[in-house]
Amino acid sequence: MVQIDTDALAALRAVETELGRRWPESRIEPSLNRIAALVDLLGMPQRSYPVLHIAGTNGKTSVARMLDALLRGIGLRVGRYTSPHLQRVTERISLYGAPIGPERCLEAYQDIERYVAMVDAGSQVPMSTFEVLTGMAFATFAEAPVDVAVVEAGLGGSWDATNVADATVAAITPVAVDHVNYLGSDIAGIAAEKAGIIKPGSVVVLAAQPPEVTRVITARSVEVGATVAREGVEFGVLHRDIAAGGQRLRLQGLGGLYDEIFLPLHGEHQSRNAVLALAAAEAFFGAAGRRSLDVDAVRDAFATVTAPGRLERVRAAPSVLLDGAHNPHGARALAAALREEFAFRRLLAVVGVMRDKDVAGILAELAPVVDGVVVTASSSRRAMDVDELAAVAREVVGEQRLRVEPRLPEAIEAAVASAEEVAPGQDRSSGVVITGSVAMVGEARTLFGRQPQ
Repeated sequence: MVQIDTDALAALRAVETELGRRWPESRIEPSLNRIAALVDLLGMPQRSYPVLHIAGTNGKTSVARMLDALLRGIGLRVGRYTSPHLQRVTERISLYGAPIGPERCLEAYQDIERYVAMVDAGSQVPMSTFEVLTGMAFATFAEAPVDVAVVEAGLGGSWDATNVADATVAAITPVAVDHVNYLGSDIAGIAAEKAGIIKPGSVVVLAAQPPEVTRVITARSVEVGATVAREGVEFGVLHRDIAAGGQRLRLQGLGGLYDEIFLPLHGEHQSRNAVLALAAAEAFFGAAGRRSLDVDAVRDAFATVTAPGRLERVRAAPSVLLDGAHNPHGARALAAALREEFAFRRLLAVVGVMRDKDVAGILAELAPVVDGVVVTASSSRRAMDVDELAAVAREVVGEQRLRVEPRLPEAIEAAVASAEEVAPGQDRSSGVVITGSVAMVGEARTLFGRQPQ
């Protein structure tokens, strides 16, 4: 285990507290002026390396991790910026396949702190937490240095702080309705916001989408002269088998066929994330992605992929799985994976959500695959009150299948005990899935002794 300087960790917590006083990621003021001013003061670090930019509603972090592994497998020094974090802010900025440590994160903050103060002084709206972290990431990658940066958009696209980078490749994961307070409920309007990351002359790799989303993104691509590659047309999953510890895939990339790919992640949605990441890597290495990659390197890279908090098993007998599904689209993918890949005799869900989420939609997707629901709340200030959540849950799953536990440790304990209630003589395979918000999954990882990744 890596030893962490306790003084540095304490100082990092102080920085996190300071960042927490700024506007949170769930609150935006649609402008790139503040982040543009910051990177200008920093000497435009985001222009010192090529960028692969990822936007969409679900799957962005998984695609970023896969793309990171692929590029490193081919020999590049990679920086990766993702959000939100599960346990510690250092997870967001990764160098060469590992999150930066507390010491380096502190240095990154201290290096830009005075410039952040200058931007704050010149703006009616101070920089948000996400804007500061984005500046830290760009500066860290430039100093490292990296050969390429894999950058995940935070919320939206056009007005997202990451969009001051001009990406050579834009990967767009499935687009669905989420963050309604900021992006609205019109999926075409949401798609237009996501499409803002597409830059002139770039290559767009596009996951399978509803027709109205595809139209919007294609129109944006034509407008700026970008090349579009679509899942199901130019690339796609040709075959998928469930395997021990994950799945085995046959993928059609933009420039070649890749078979015998083992992906140590669960769910059909992860196979589609994998082929999107593969197409993005091909696009980066060749004009319009027409160059295939070394098959052995691709196999080796995918075999190393991890995705903390994405159907992650943290306990056996009964199994406890963590999944950060926080909207109906994500809950649908989770439910499908649980149904298809886990033969649980009895399955309980521990659910805690944020106030601004479609709670009824999330629960409706989970209800058919679970035997009971324990509602609870994370420690996040945005967490929905447990009694309010319980009222919605009663309407969706019914009183008989519902239990209310205000604190997460007791909720997990109750769910595990219930999962173990299997009739004598039956297969005792049973499980618990903890889901509903990234914050709660992060707290559960800590409770189960998992280190930040």
